[in-house]
Amino acid sequence: MLQFILKRLGLALLVAFTVSFISFSLLFLSGDPAAALAGETASGEDVEALRRLYGFDRPMLVQYGEWLFSAMQGDFGESYYFRLPVASLIADRLSVTMILGVCGITFALLTAVPLGVVAAIRPNSIIDRVALFISVAGQAMPSFWFGLILIVVFAIQLGWLPPSGTETWRHFILPTIVLGYYAMPAIMRLTRAGMLDVLNSDYIRTARAKGANERRVLFRHALRNAIIPVVSLAAVQMGFMLGGSIVVESIFALHGAGYLAWESIARNDLPTVQALILIFSMFYIVFTFLADVLNAWLDPRMRSS
Repeated sequence: MLQFILKRLGLALLVAFTVSFISFSLLFLSGDPAAALAGETASGEDVEALRRLYGFDRPMLVQYGEWLFSAMQGDFGESYYFRLPVASLIADRLSVTMILGVCGITFALLTAVPLGVVAAIRPNSIIDRVALFISVAGQAMPSFWFGLILIVVFAIQLGWLPPSGTETWRHFILPTIVLGYYAMPAIMRLTRAGMLDVLNSDYIRTARAKGANERRVLFRHALRNAIIPVVSLAAVQMGFMLGGSIVVESIFALHGAGYLAWESIARNDLPTVQALILIFSMFYIVFTFLADVLNAWLDPRMRSS
């Protein structure tokens, strides 16, 4: 197990290093950063002065090395637009996105996994058809449309929940449902397919033939094996929720890191965009690493694969 963890950790570090280089390269792929900062009406002298001020006239690899060394110490430079340290700017916003992401994936797992299990136990039943309808509806409805529908019904018409803001836990209910509902269909389909496959396997028939309790067969033998791909998918979905919550945060006026990313892209604030890409990518890498370790613990065969 230790050898497996070390291999996965080395792979994660290699991916993190590659992502850091790509995110830094965005500064130069978007054109001359000094000209972008100076604006269309700036003179050549102004552009050259900005180039020297921010060190853009030095070799790219030198700039990358300095940026990476500073980023490893939590220093991502200063925001071009907000005129604040990028690290403190992101730290102020990240808590909102983290709360939203954790609540969203929890909501998705608590609804999708039981629904997928029940649908697999009773295939072609009413429950199975309801699960299929929820799955199709979740994939077909855009997040912004679903969010607006919830605001109109539960905030404006019924007045049960606030439509925007982050003051209390009630402000996170509607955004959590929107974000979690987007992840539900894939988790539910994978759980259902995995359970159907496992329930038709020989060792499940053997367990039943030996007189094992049906609850033990389902939750001890079947679900433990069927849940392995769901763990990997949930890790990816969690990373997506943290990095892709821009739409949900915009609809419900949640000024989190996703909304900050949208603001920074619109204002060409490249240091903040670079830092956000790197941080969101790190979330992906960490969650994927943890999912691999958890899967290896659930299925020892994966350690030697």
